[in-house]
Amino acid sequence: QVQLVESGGGLVQAGGSLTLSCASSGFTFSTYHLRWFRQAPGRERERVSHISSSGGMTNYADSVKGRFTIARDNAKNTVYLQMDRLKPEDTAVYFCNALASRGIQQYWGQGIQVAVAS
Repeated sequence: QVQLVESGGGLVQAGGSLTLSCASSGFTFSTYHLRWFRQAPGRERERVSHISSSGGMTNYADSVKGRFTIARDNAKNTVYLQMDRLKPEDTAVYFCNALASRGIQQYWGQGIQVAVAS
C-alpha cells in the first residue's frame, strides 16, 4: 500500500518561514515526479511546485516563485517544500503528490494546514 504523509505545517506570522515534509512509502519513489498543491477555502486547487524524478528540473507557480523551494531526498523517500517570506495569501491546505514518470500512476497525501497571520 502507498502512503504519503505531510508534516511541518502550522501557524506562522507573515514574513516567516515553514518547511513542509512529505514522507512516502509503498512505491518506487525515485522514479516519480513530485508536486505540491494547495487549496484555500473558496479557491481552486493550485499547483505550487513540481520537481522531476531526477531532481534536475523544478517549476513554481508565479504566486510563490522566488519564495518557495522544492527539494527531494530519495534516501528518505521524502519531498520538501521550503516556504520563505510567507504571506497571508499562502494560507491553505497543502498536499503532496507523486506522479509516475510515465504519467499514469498518481498518489496523494491527506493534506496539512498552513496558516499565515497578518
